[in-house]
Amino acid sequence: MVSRTPTKAPPPLPRSGTGSPAKPSPSPSPVSTRRRRVLRAPRRGSPGRIKSLAATFDTSIRGCRRRLLKLFARLAVLGSPTKRRAAAAGFRRLRSPPSSPPTPKPNQVAAVNPPLPLPPPVSPGRRTLFLDLDETLIHSQTDPPLPPARRHDFAVRPVIAGQAITFYVAKRSGVDAFLAAAAGAFELVVFTAGLPEYASLVLDRLDPGGVLFAHRLYRGACRDAGDGRLVKDLAATGRDLRRAVIVDDNPNAYSLQPENAVPVAPFIDDADDNELERVLGILAIAAEFDDVRDAIKRYKDLVEAS
Repeated sequence: MVSRTPTKAPPPLPRSGTGSPAKPSPSPSPVSTRRRRVLRAPRRGSPGRIKSLAATFDTSIRGCRRRLLKLFARLAVLGSPTKRRAAAAGFRRLRSPPSSPPTPKPNQVAAVNPPLPLPPPVSPGRRTLFLDLDETLIHSQTDPPLPPARRHDFAVRPVIAGQAITFYVAKRSGVDAFLAAAAGAFELVVFTAGLPEYASLVLDRLDPGGVLFAHRLYRGACRDAGDGRLVKDLAATGRDLRRAVIVDDNPNAYSLQPENAVPVAPFIDDADDNELERVLGILAIAAEFDDVRDAIKRYKDLVEAS
């Protein structure tokens, strides 16, 4: 068994008067002996067997991806035509340059309160799913919903700027099942532009046991684009962008990493909404890719072509 006692660098060898180092002692030190033992430790497994397993795994992955790509076509047509056009239009608006592009200064996109890199996921290598809150998972308003509008699911009463305000919250269809399924495959991080006084109360109702959301990022973690828009910078969270997905109804929010975004139509009070079902299908496929951006790009290409 290799000792776990931390080793320190050996003291510098004494030098002779001419500046040349003195000859080392012929007897090796315990530290150097341990190092030689570590370097000579035999490796487990056969290189030939490892190469064979890798080749078999690579063949299996290619076959799996071919089957998954067939599912993209089905997912691209889920939902109403209006929602498909809205999602595709939002993505096209994001990619097309504005008529009069501004010339931002180097520090124009400044962080209101830069988020510190998140702690590593509990499970190494786990993919991260960033979720928007308002109009993506829920819809809230300060006026009580009246018929024929859908009734609210719950109400929260945060104190903002010294004033208590009541928000009536309606959950998007299937949100509970969506969160439970997504938490089983992803590290869930809520990234909202809402104030923490309000958003934290809503999230407590969506996750009463505190087991679904690994982290919560609020308005202070967004970046100011300089024109009133708040941008969510996934790179600032310390997550590998090859393994990060953001679901948001606002294209401006993910303008720094559009290739990581799965757009959704804004939710208000549609009881027949099935956007989260569509998103869950995309996430299941993206989880099979080494780089989730490849899967998202193929899906968006299909949506724009339909």
